[in-house]
Amino acid sequence: MANVCGIDRAVRIVGGAAVLGLTFVGPFVATLYPWGLIAAVPLVTGLMGWCPAYSIFGFRSCRS
Repeated sequence: MANVCGIDRAVRIVGGAAVLGLTFVGPFVATLYPWGLIAAVPLVTGLMGWCPAYSIFGFRSCRS
């Protein structure tokens, strides 16, 4: 069941993709590796529409 919708989902996808993309450019790519892993979390939860932390705390950004 989806618990991430609307603007929350869009921000996760765009923000995660932006930070992930930044980890592949520039002279310090090796030092930015942890940021790529961190950026993958909102990207994946946005694409799936489900966040495990939201489930634990009973929060939903979807209506109904």
